[in-house]
Amino acid sequence: MVSLDGLEEKIGYRFQDKSLLRQALTHSSYSNEQKIRKWKHYERVEFLGDAVLELVSSDYFYHAYPEESEGNLTKMRAAAVCEQALAITGRELDLGSYMAFGKGEEQQGGRERESIIADAVEALIGALYLDGGLSEAKKFIDRFVLNDLDNKRLFYDAKSVLQEMLQEEKAGELTYRQVREDGPEHDKVFVMEALLNGEPIGVGEGKSKKTAQQQAAYDALLKRRGGREE
Repeated sequence: MVSLDGLEEKIGYRFQDKSLLRQALTHSSYSNEQKIRKWKHYERVEFLGDAVLELVSSDYFYHAYPEESEGNLTKMRAAAVCEQALAITGRELDLGSYMAFGKGEEQQGGRERESIIADAVEALIGALYLDGGLSEAKKFIDRFVLNDLDNKRLFYDAKSVLQEMLQEEKAGELTYRQVREDGPEHDKVFVMEALLNGEPIGVGEGKSKKTAQQQAAYDALLKRRGGREE
């Protein structure tokens, strides 16, 4: 198993209980393959991290935007902590390279799967909370999650932004198509394409078709933005 020292350096925190960090980065597929010793996997600590993330992000938006309504604050928080936003954080930290997977999940590309990387971010937050308290979890969230919020908000609104852009350009009809679905029934991952006049312009994946469509629209926006810059 890979050393986690490099990850601790990246996040600026040394765990007192290293087993918590290892648990946060252990997928259930690895745990299930252990015959002699059952390794704890990240699902329970992810549950805790999700709650900590909601509290810290809610506090942040409440104080940072005192004039915003409850509805707008909810949308802003959702954009900051949605699956894609957390996957961005996970990729920046290269979490996938530190994770332990079973052979089957490894072969199916679990190390690169955005839904798993997003889950690992929440698990890492939970582990930080257990090891260092709320203050250390908050430091991590402030530094790595509540950053680049404009880009994360663009993802959250990607479908509507792309639709409006194409309508203004009179470019044609925007539709979405399911390419495939992977994984067991209880943990499906959907892959969707965004189509312009029937031609693919973006692709995305997610635990729901809606999330996968958002990812596909976001992918299309980034490609169009890059094309314009070129």
